[in-house]
Amino acid sequence: MKHWRIEDVTWDRFDPAAVDPDIVPLVKAAAMVERNGRDYATYLGGVFRDDPDFRQAADNWANEEVQHGDALGRWAMLADPAWDYAMAFDRYRSGYSVKLDADASIRGSRTGELIARCMVETGTSSYYSALAEATDEPVLKQVCKLIAADEFRHFKLFYDHMRRYLARENIGVLSRLRIALGRIGESEDDELAYAYHCGNEPESLAYDHARCIASYMTGAMAVYRYRHIERGTNMILKAVGLPPQGRMSHVATKLAWRLMQWRHHRFEQQLAA
Repeated sequence: MKHWRIEDVTWDRFDPAAVDPDIVPLVKAAAMVERNGRDYATYLGGVFRDDPDFRQAADNWANEEVQHGDALGRWAMLADPAWDYAMAFDRYRSGYSVKLDADASIRGSRTGELIARCMVETGTSSYYSALAEATDEPVLKQVCKLIAADEFRHFKLFYDHMRRYLARENIGVLSRLRIALGRIGESEDDELAYAYHCGNEPESLAYDHARCIASYMTGAMAVYRYRHIERGTNMILKAVGLPPQGRMSHVATKLAWRLMQWRHHRFEQQLAA
């Protein structure tokens, strides 16, 4: 069951004077990635084909993801009345697809699949929390806070099911950490880059992964603050079975923050070149 509806958002509070033009392209890209959630539920349904409880949970999760996309898309059309969310999403779907006929996880186990999902929810909950704080536009702030709250609940959903499968599959901490880091690295694949292309670039301009991921990441990384990375790091450690608090978390957060700052600078240099 959804925890909120699009109709609950106070759309009449939209303030065009408070719109940050640097944030609008990020919202357009995020809208399409979120809207595509139902395909991931189909994929998960194949991986967990004999687990009706999880499949039902994944379907409910997908419904909320679609709502996230629709809410972000509606806001983006307010911020840019010339933009057509439905048309942009159709363009995205025609060029990017998720494998739908899987009967086993690409992570090697069901535990691994659920760890990967925890990483996605860690990233999205941190990102929408950061975006909510970065914007002064009241409607986007409200939408991002609602989405972030959903994503934190989604992390718990996948984490609880991961613990259930871990009791059967008994995957070690190092293997879990490898899966987690691998999934984090995939944040720079075509999913976001192509969404940025379809949401912000004309069809006459050929898709270029390097240009699009640099454009997206330069804007997205700019909204983060140290506290967002700290909370995300704690969630990652918890998912892989390491202490989410203490010296390890402190060191890991500092390293993650410095790595993100370095990557942000590299993307800025790439765009300037």
